[in-house]
Amino acid sequence: MHRKAHRRIFIVMKQWWRSLFFLFLIGPILFSCRKEGFTDSPDARLRTGIDSLHFDTVFTTTGSVSGVIKIFNDNNKGIRVSSIRLGGGAASPFKINVDGTPGPVVNNIDIAADDSVYIFVTVTINPAAGNLPFVVRDSIAINYNGNTEYVQLDAYGQNAHFFRNRVIRTNEIWNNDLPYVILGGVTVDTTATLNINKGVKVFMHADAPFIVNGSLKVMGEGWDSTRVVFASDRLDEPYRNYPAGYPGLIFTNTSRNNVLNYAIIKNAYQGIVVAEQSVGTKLTLNETVIDNAYDAGLIGINTSITARNLLVSNCGKNLVLVKGGTYNFTHCTVATYSNAFIQHRDPVLFLANYLQQGVTAPLTATFRNCIFWGEDNGIVADEVVVAKQGNTAFNVVFDAVLWRVRNAPTAAGVTTAGILNNQSPGFDSINISGRFYNFRLKAASPAVNKGVTTGINLDLDGNGRPVGLPDLGAYERQ
Repeated sequence: MHRKAHRRIFIVMKQWWRSLFFLFLIGPILFSCRKEGFTDSPDARLRTGIDSLHFDTVFTTTGSVSGVIKIFNDNNKGIRVSSIRLGGGAASPFKINVDGTPGPVVNNIDIAADDSVYIFVTVTINPAAGNLPFVVRDSIAINYNGNTEYVQLDAYGQNAHFFRNRVIRTNEIWNNDLPYVILGGVTVDTTATLNINKGVKVFMHADAPFIVNGSLKVMGEGWDSTRVVFASDRLDEPYRNYPAGYPGLIFTNTSRNNVLNYAIIKNAYQGIVVAEQSVGTKLTLNETVIDNAYDAGLIGINTSITARNLLVSNCGKNLVLVKGGTYNFTHCTVATYSNAFIQHRDPVLFLANYLQQGVTAPLTATFRNCIFWGEDNGIVADEVVVAKQGNTAFNVVFDAVLWRVRNAPTAAGVTTAGILNNQSPGFDSINISGRFYNFRLKAASPAVNKGVTTGINLDLDGNGRPVGLPDLGAYERQ
């Protein structure tokens, strides 16, 4: 009986495993035969996330990143889309791709209940003979269950001067006939001078540093349309406001006699880097803005910089001057507020006579009628830090300055006069969530009429300053 019982159990188990194995074999077949219900009713409608897709300025021949359109099926049954068609077909400047399948026509797309598909759209605009902006348009037709839904497409395009890995070996002038788009970088050779006239816009690709071994003369003027702008070539949302869009402007050890008038440098990794001394002032910054640089706005390394009416704003490190040098900053505003891209963790001014331990150089620096400020209730206690090593010549002057510091600089060789400590400068409008920053002064600002006479008779806007008692910072209250 005992052996028979075991034999019966073995036979039952063997039959059970055969049945289970059979189910494993036919299970996928059974399940594959169960199709989700689809509806062909014209009353079952699809929904697109947008009815129009806009591309901001697209430079001819360089193309654009993809825009995205999402098609939603909010019904309780699936819908078969008979076609998604680009109106202009293969000749259109736009290209479409539907969940991995390229256009201009994609047929028979199934969208399950409560599901969606993506249409990726790119645009390339052919070169045009004219230099005026223009608009190209097309549409996408989505056909299903006898219905047709349309999404309109438009792109704002412009021709440009395109330079790739350009080396300027002789004197050259850039005029405001077309924007300049730099791919791979541009280099001004040691014997050359590049003159950039008023109103020129220079758009740099992510791989494109602007390297000056010779001289750069930027001759902007005070109107918005006549300032010279250096920016990323990504003008589409959301990238147009991202920092680190391109490496920045680099003035090497052989560079000399550089002047930037009414320039705007924005959205770089490092706005301006100036390396090592030259005969005379290596870089002069007049009525210039450096904004939204990811790492640092202005870096000086044992060099000479003179700046007036300079605004350095919302950079990872705004102003970094190290390994000594000669600096003269007058009527400058240096301020940072944390935002979605950059956290304010470093002082807005760091000044030192060394770059690494034990390597020092003489330092002479004067900051007059300036504002150094970081966000209220921020984590940076001292927005101005002065560091000294060794016994090299060290002479730093802060004259008529508003700053936010808990521990004022006390290194030997630092002198101060007319300091406004931890008094909010009363900037006109700061809206971090809206990314709007107006560093002009309110009427009640403590910086109004607190400056000393310097002989500078205009401000960053090109407005006049009074002969006596000017305001602190880059802007004069009007």
